Amino acid sequence: MLLLNILLALAWGAVTAKFSPINLSFGFIIGYLILWLARRSSSYFTKVPNVIGFVFFFFKELILANLRVTYDVLTRHHHMRPGVIAIPLSLETDAQMTILANLISLTPGTLSLDISDDQRTLYIHAMYIDDVNELRRTIKAGFERRVQEVFE
Repeated sequence: MLLLNILLALAWGAVTAKFSPINLSFGFIIGYLILWLARRSSSYFTKVPNVIGFVFFFFKELILANLRVTYDVLTRHHHMRPGVIAIPLSLETDAQMTILANLISLTPGTLSLDISDDQRTLYIHAMYIDDVNELRRTIKAGFERRVQEVFE
């Protein structure tokens, strides 16, 4: 379905004779709507909104983490409470675990360190651990849940 949607976007660009990113994005949206109207029950129509939601969620978390680290660097007193914590995982595939670990490492203030041998626990270093259980909940309810939604 994604390939068909991309082909419809390219067809839109050919019909309008404009291959600008904005026009192709508009064609992608029109193609998505056409495919949605002609659907025969496909998970594609739940995946696209999940991916879009995931991207916005990640950028929001990225901006908030950058602001927190920037504030801490620019102020006289540091508010860091660093530590290493274990996050129990409910992800099933290596790809899901890799994506989760990379997203955590891309977010300033956190770094993925290791995954246990049984692949049930992710160890991370965080600069700001105010409440260990709250940090675990945030990662599980935010990053992990969204990775599962996108890759189910």
